[in-house]
Amino acid sequence: MEDVIVKTVHMTKKYGKHEVVKDINMHVKKGSIYGFIGLNGAGKSTCLRMIAGLTDVSRGTVQLFHETNKKAVNEERKRIGTMIEGPDLYPHMTARQNLEVVRIQRGIPGRSCISNTLKQVGLEDTGKKKVRTFSLGMKQRLGIAIALLSSPELLILDEPINGLDPVGVVEMRQLLKELSEEHGVTIIISSHVLTEVYHIATHYGIIHQGELIEQCTREEIEEKSQAYIFLRVDDRAKAVTIIEENLGETNYEVLEDGAIKLYSYVDNPKVVSRVLHENGVSIEELSPQHDTLEGYFTRLIKEVSA
Repeated sequence: MEDVIVKTVHMTKKYGKHEVVKDINMHVKKGSIYGFIGLNGAGKSTCLRMIAGLTDVSRGTVQLFHETNKKAVNEERKRIGTMIEGPDLYPHMTARQNLEVVRIQRGIPGRSCISNTLKQVGLEDTGKKKVRTFSLGMKQRLGIAIALLSSPELLILDEPINGLDPVGVVEMRQLLKELSEEHGVTIIISSHVLTEVYHIATHYGIIHQGELIEQCTREEIEEKSQAYIFLRVDDRAKAVTIIEENLGETNYEVLEDGAIKLYSYVDNPKVVSRVLHENGVSIEELSPQHDTLEGYFTRLIKEVSA
């Protein structure tokens, strides 16, 4: 049986009469990296804040580390590290001084944790540089360092790769994988950069308009992902007409850049190529592909919104 360390039961948040998060039944397995994804305003940050105890639950419950009693759950939150809606930093202090303040507040013995954590996130060489002069990416790293300072068993990160350059994104990906695989840290990470989430997440929760519409593993997404023929042609409008009239297909999608996803004839792309060619359409690219996480997410959102 899977060891679920975060479980929400009908978790709901209301502001006035408006429910911004509705009946969320979420479960996060110990040791997993749970990618929490949704459009901006879907309710991701609100859910994370309720799990972390930063905002009250209007209805329903949050269970942590198998504890269900509200007082016990609050005690278990000492085992959590969080960075939600950006790090809360002291701009006139150095990175080391920021961590020293947090160390004292949390009653963490010894100062070795500061050097170790700064090294973990790549900020060991910032010296006397004040946080106010840090780039956005450096501030993100420092926020994660604060979350990691007390060696949490559960790490909750809201958009942690915001502001990171490509090298920083790769380093962050490696750090989170290392925390999960080598140290057994359970991670909940929300992000709108779905391609990056797909590189690290083992499980997913998809939220839309305040409702959790699906929970699944990476393997399940790969099984459900649709195969399609990716087409790039010289005359998109003509190609679409031929697909509908000559091939009798309407199961296709035209992308913003003009490319076409054809969800039929995947096992026989030569037919598509031949028919388009015979009707005067020049093919620039034709290749069988599978939906990425972004493609799967987009298709799922369209289905529930229909």
